[in-house]
Amino acid sequence: MKYLKIIGFIILIGIIIGGIFVYPKASMYFYGKKTSSITETTNFFVKTDAVFSEVIQDLKDKGIIDDTEKFSEYAAFRNLKQGTLEAGKYSFAKNVAYSKVLEDLRQGNGEKEVQVTFNNARTKKELAEKIAVNLELSADDILKRVTDEAFTSKYGFNTTTINTMFIPNTYNAYWDISADDLIAKLAKEYKRFWTPARKAKAKALNMSQAEVSTLASIVLCETIKMDEAPKIAGVYVNRLKRGIPLDADPTLKWILGDFEIKRILNKDKELDSPYNTYKNTGLPPGPIYIPSEQYIDAVLNYEKHDYIFFCAKEDFSGYSNFAKTNRQHEINARKYHKALNERNIYR
Repeated sequence: MKYLKIIGFIILIGIIIGGIFVYPKASMYFYGKKTSSITETTNFFVKTDAVFSEVIQDLKDKGIIDDTEKFSEYAAFRNLKQGTLEAGKYSFAKNVAYSKVLEDLRQGNGEKEVQVTFNNARTKKELAEKIAVNLELSADDILKRVTDEAFTSKYGFNTTTINTMFIPNTYNAYWDISADDLIAKLAKEYKRFWTPARKAKAKALNMSQAEVSTLASIVLCETIKMDEAPKIAGVYVNRLKRGIPLDADPTLKWILGDFEIKRILNKDKELDSPYNTYKNTGLPPGPIYIPSEQYIDAVLNYEKHDYIFFCAKEDFSGYSNFAKTNRQHEINARKYHKALNERNIYR
């Protein structure tokens, strides 16, 4: 019995000692099986020269991991060096396992090439924010350049017309591309868009490429009905040819900085601004929106007709009533204003 007790004691000591060595490894193994609480695919960016401590803090801030200290222990267990990690855009699926997060970081599985998409931007700030969203560079990096007269002049624009150089689309770029290189890339895309055929149509309109885009920005703000855009463009082309002010309501909304206005007031038409197309003839100095390819082409392929007026339809369908005379236009305008009154829309 005495020997059995001694053997049992030795076994117990062995279990305890073994546990001391085995438990941490087992604990780390099961920690790796733990899943993140993120409920949707989440993009995660590792910046150039970012060190491990910064990265795991960012992981926690994003909700991908819940404990930086524990994750650091797990990383050490998996032999992930605590130095610099490879920069890139990483994408983690919902409920991703911690082991998968770590493995992607260790293998440098981040995307090197990402998609840059921008549309529906009115201002330079909005444009810069949309461009930068999937890139390492910041919106300020873009904004600083497109508001610099010396920089924009290198591409043949000024700070007012530079917006027209950006053609909304989806482009591929390296995640860590510099602002200068990205803008140079988009400038090449701009040149590619302006084919000889498009340039010839702009010349026939007696407009520069920037002026075509400026008019397209107004047409875009007038209608979301693509099938009607060439017809509206035709109205503005007729007014330009005759030296009649454009009387474009969207340019007044641009001045006011309120794009949800449904009703333009007479006092708005007296606003002192080069963008006031009621007081000034010709086009405004630059675009009031960054137009898509479709709207630029709607101007280049404008519908030829004799209309010089149009007004939103009273049924709020998004379409317009067109008129050749001021008298008919006033009839159309009264119908629309009556519809606004009936809906208690006075602004």
